[in-house]
Amino acid sequence: MRLSVLDRSHIWQGQSPQRALRETVHFAQEAEAQALGYHRFWVAEHHSVPGVAGAAPTVLAAAVAAATTHIRVGSGGVMLPNHQPLVVAEQFGVLGSLFPDRIDIGLGRSVGFTSGIRRALGRDKDAAEGFGE
Repeated sequence: MRLSVLDRSHIWQGQSPQRALRETVHFAQEAEAQALGYHRFWVAEHHSVPGVAGAAPTVLAAAVAAATTHIRVGSGGVMLPNHQPLVVAEQFGVLGSLFPDRIDIGLGRSVGFTSGIRRALGRDKDAAEGFGE
């Protein structure tokens, strides 16, 4: 059985976002070093969610991959309606070139969770309707 970890980079009370992100990277290193059978380390996209530091999964995946040597790293997932698909493909293509055979991408169809965040992302709540296209 292949086991995976999903880390949302939670910011605990009294903690800074910087510390939460460093702890995510450290957690990935521990998951890789332990003989517990972890195969993949997932990060997630959460825009302006209180208490979550990991809003940029491509950047965080790069940091995790750079700090580890063999565990697979991926985004679980990139909310495609929030981004230009070509840009997402290019970003993960670069990650795949930097860390061959270690990068995975999960795609989702959610849009920002409030109207203000959707406006900031340049999307409306119907943006997910064209996900399949």
